Order: sequence, then C-alpha cells, then structure tokens
Amino acid sequence: MRLEHFTPTYMVERIYDLTVEDLKARGIKTVLADLDNTLLAWNNPDGTPELKQWLQDLRDGGIELIVVSNNTTKRVEKAVKPLDVKFVSWSLKPLPRGILHVLRTHHLKRQEVIMVGDQLLTDVWAAHSAGVRSVLVQRLIESDMWQTWLNRLIEKYVKKIVFQAHPHLKWEKTLRDN
Repeated sequence: MRLEHFTPTYMVERIYDLTVEDLKARGIKTVLADLDNTLLAWNNPDGTPELKQWLQDLRDGGIELIVVSNNTTKRVEKAVKPLDVKFVSWSLKPLPRGILHVLRTHHLKRQEVIMVGDQLLTDVWAAHSAGVRSVLVQRLIESDMWQTWLNRLIEKYVKKIVFQAHPHLKWEKTLRDN
C-alpha cells in the first residue's frame, strides 16, 4: 500500500464548490459522491437549498451524480429518493467494488468520473483503487454516525503523514490542478 492511495487528487472545502465549468474542463461526465457528511449531513436527511441548487446545476450542465455509499440499501434509498439521483449501496469502500460497478453498468471511462468524499480511508482510497480521480471535501458537520469514529481516529494520523509528504495540498474553493 502506497501513500498515493490516500492522497487526494483535489481538495475542495465542500462538494457544492465543484462547478460544472471546473468538472467539464477536466472531462468529467459523472460525479460519484459519498452520502453521509459529503452530500448530506447525517442528521439533516432533507439536505439544504444549496444542495438542491448544486444538483440542478449539474443536471443543467449534463453531469450525472451517483451516490456510492457503504450504507444499507434502505438507508441510501431513503436519503436520495427526494434528490432523484441513482445510487450504489453496500459499496464496501475502501474496496473499489461500488465505483467499478458504476463504471461497468454506466459504460463510463475512468477519466470521465470523479469520486468525492470526506474520508481518505474510504472514499479517496476506493477512488484510487478503481483508477479514478478523487476529491476530498471537509465533512459537512463535525459529528459522525457512531460507526465512523474508529475510521476518523486512524485517518487523523494518515492525514498528518499525507499532508507532510504533500505540503502543496490545502483546502480550495475550486478544483485546482497541482
């Protein structure tokens, strides 16, 4: 396992900061997104007006959003139904299983896809294992679902190592090529 597995391609403060223009400039046709604390705060299942506007901007720009989550089908389906987006549940991140499923079933090329998430040890690692670019975002709220605490504890040390090895990485407002 190499450090590059955990090194995000991009770091953007929030998923809503990804613009259609930035995505299209990089050849992105499909955005894959983690659910909890990336797309939706786990304690705000209805989302925000900002999320709804961002989703409309993507649709207007011809970019599809697909949720790739480790959660149960029941949980993900309930969360994304009001948003009218496709999803893959039980994706088993950090394994690339969910991402590869989307690539295969939607006939997408790796360079047309980007994976966005709030965790290095699941979202970024899965993206790089699947051969797609990654965007690390800050989590929407500081608290997590109880299942995430161990991952966050380990991730704290991994982040420190990644950021020391790659001092150019910092939170941006837009996609910035390093």
